Amino acid sequence: MSHTVQRARMTGIGRVLVIVYAVMALAASGRSFVQIVRRFDEAPLAYTLSALAAAVYILATLALVLAGRRGWYTVAWVAILFELAGVLVVGLLSLTAPALFAHDSVWSYFGMGYLFVPLVLPFFGLWWLRTHRPAEGAA
Repeated sequence: MSHTVQRARMTGIGRVLVIVYAVMALAASGRSFVQIVRRFDEAPLAYTLSALAAAVYILATLALVLAGRRGWYTVAWVAILFELAGVLVVGLLSLTAPALFAHDSVWSYFGMGYLFVPLVLPFFGLWWLRTHRPAEGAA
């Protein structure tokens, strides 16, 4: 893919989306690192889920940047669908089985600790992917 085509994909809302994913990746990574190092024994499930969320945000960020290539486009779909499923399942479980979450994870209560960005972000990501398919013949 030419540099010009890649640049065109990363303008406007695409650029904002990647920046928000990158911020979430940094925030979730930092949070999970501190949680795991300092207090893992207090809430292993919640802190492991925070680390998983961080990994998903890192992968989604990278995949969105490289989504002009068909393989990375597919990776972006999988990562963002996984993110959506994670925030919905963890959000629901944190409401219905709060004992599982002695401490919050990134996706607890549908991302309430992050102003519900984890709940809304995958919908924007999926919309962007749907409206910005890679060019035919893109590797």
